[in-house]
Amino acid sequence: MERDPSVCVMGEDVGHYGGSYKVTKGLATKFGDLRVLDTPIAENSFTGMGIGAAMTGLTPVVEGMNMGFLLLAFNQISNNCGMLHYTSGGQFTIPIVIRGPGGVGRQLGAEHSQRLESYFQSIPGIQMVACSTPYNAKGLMKAAIRSENPVILFEHVLLYNLKERIPDEDYICNLEEAEMVRPGEHVTILTYSRMRYHVMQAAKTLVNKGYDPEVIDIRSLKPFDLYTIGNSVKKTHRVLIVEECMRTSGIGASLTAAITENFNDYLDAPIMCLSSQDMPTPYAGTLEEWTVVQPAQIVTAVEQLCQ
Repeated sequence: MERDPSVCVMGEDVGHYGGSYKVTKGLATKFGDLRVLDTPIAENSFTGMGIGAAMTGLTPVVEGMNMGFLLLAFNQISNNCGMLHYTSGGQFTIPIVIRGPGGVGRQLGAEHSQRLESYFQSIPGIQMVACSTPYNAKGLMKAAIRSENPVILFEHVLLYNLKERIPDEDYICNLEEAEMVRPGEHVTILTYSRMRYHVMQAAKTLVNKGYDPEVIDIRSLKPFDLYTIGNSVKKTHRVLIVEECMRTSGIGASLTAAITENFNDYLDAPIMCLSSQDMPTPYAGTLEEWTVVQPAQIVTAVEQLCQ
């Protein structure tokens, strides 16, 4: 916002309250109420307003207080945000960032625990990324703001408490590039967002058991970084996908299709995909845990793949 006066923020409680998870804390005091705009509880209205602002030269960052609430703005995101550059014959660019917390939290109930990545992945004309660390959260956010394309940035509700030392100098992360988290030889594990930490927890157990997993945080949910993914598949010949998205028509399903179409000849075993169960997330903590992939399941899956 200091670098580019066209950048503005809008959403519920993003102003002097600082956002429901304090992501915009202090911005209203620094940049004023017009550039950090508190909106009514009307996602379809303020998302549409953000898209219109992008068409006329601003660079809005629209916050959904919860990604589930953005279902109310699905029409604006699909029919306007994703299409207007094309349907205007290139007369308009839509440099907008739509961001907010999603995923399964700690007993937030079904409506506030939705994983909607695959809903938005199907929209033509939109890029989509998922951050997983403080470093790539900042780098992806900056890259998304500087992009001329509409970008949806998924943040996980349970990752806001992470701390990491990041560079003082300016940097950005490539919006279309996966991150090699751990090089390995035996199996490729593809994951993103919070599941990165479940995978790395499982990786410690796997190493102790003699396995050497390669872990990739795909980060870009649309488009997939098939260059990085493909090179890993060609090396390990086995793929395990770990996601928090739903199993039916989830990110894992799209990724499985992409790998099968492009790298099937390099596979020595069928692709395995661990996903959340196709059900509303229960409120009870023990039941909630059962719906999400746990590290022990990842260990078991790798053992089966590498038999």
